[in-house]
Amino acid sequence: MSDYVCVTTLVEDTESGTGLSGEHGLSFWIEYGDHRVLFDTGQTGLLIENAEILGVDIAKADAVVLSHGHYDHTGGLAAVLEIAPRVVVYTHPAAIRPKFGRKGSETRAIGMSDSTRQVIGAHAHGERVAWTEEPVEVMPGVFVTGEIPRITDFEDVGGAFYVDENCETADILPDDQALSFDTPRGLVVLLGCSHAGVVNTLDYIVKLSGDRHIDSVVGGMHLSSAYQDRIERTVKVFRKYDVQNIGFCHCTGANAAREIRNAFPGRCFVCSTGSRIRL
Repeated sequence: MSDYVCVTTLVEDTESGTGLSGEHGLSFWIEYGDHRVLFDTGQTGLLIENAEILGVDIAKADAVVLSHGHYDHTGGLAAVLEIAPRVVVYTHPAAIRPKFGRKGSETRAIGMSDSTRQVIGAHAHGERVAWTEEPVEVMPGVFVTGEIPRITDFEDVGGAFYVDENCETADILPDDQALSFDTPRGLVVLLGCSHAGVVNTLDYIVKLSGDRHIDSVVGGMHLSSAYQDRIERTVKVFRKYDVQNIGFCHCTGANAAREIRNAFPGRCFVCSTGSRIRL
């Protein structure tokens, strides 16, 4: 357990600092005691530029954890590996598979770029890629969930996602995973997009850790198209675990953010590019 934790948003859809840029995507820089972890890498290499402005030294990263295989969370990986040549990448095997999204009659590829997939493939049989089908301790006190069991009957992946270009086979996104770490105030949970469901994710982390108090939940919650019932059940689980800090960003959705903020006044904030959370 570390007494010092700082989470810096390197990439998010919006920005909140001079000279910084945002893009549709997500990347967090975690300082946990003497360790440094990058959680997701945004859509492009923009995180490198923002990191320089924010005084973050990517070369000091001990690990990169990919929350899932969509392009807006993995696009900067190749640039990171050039700067941090000894970093270990933690990802689920399904993250490198083809992924497609459909909106109306339009279908487009939304998975990793070929170059990102090639970078992972080049190191897949060495010590620089750690596959995370199961929970893994990235370093003392820092855990990645691996594949999250889908228990609830009211949470879905949050969109029309498929594993084939003809959109015949649904992508249940088994690669969706979250990061958690222990602090004196309780658990901190970082979410990429929560395609497995926020409730499923929190329940699983509590089961794995045995700690029923979650101090902070930060990240994308993919509630932008969620029905009111799902939002209310998510709020109920935040209350059950006595969550003290709730950080919205990326795919959470304006309506869901408003409902959660109303339920927890004074506990909520937005994680735009450049924001820092010190715990």
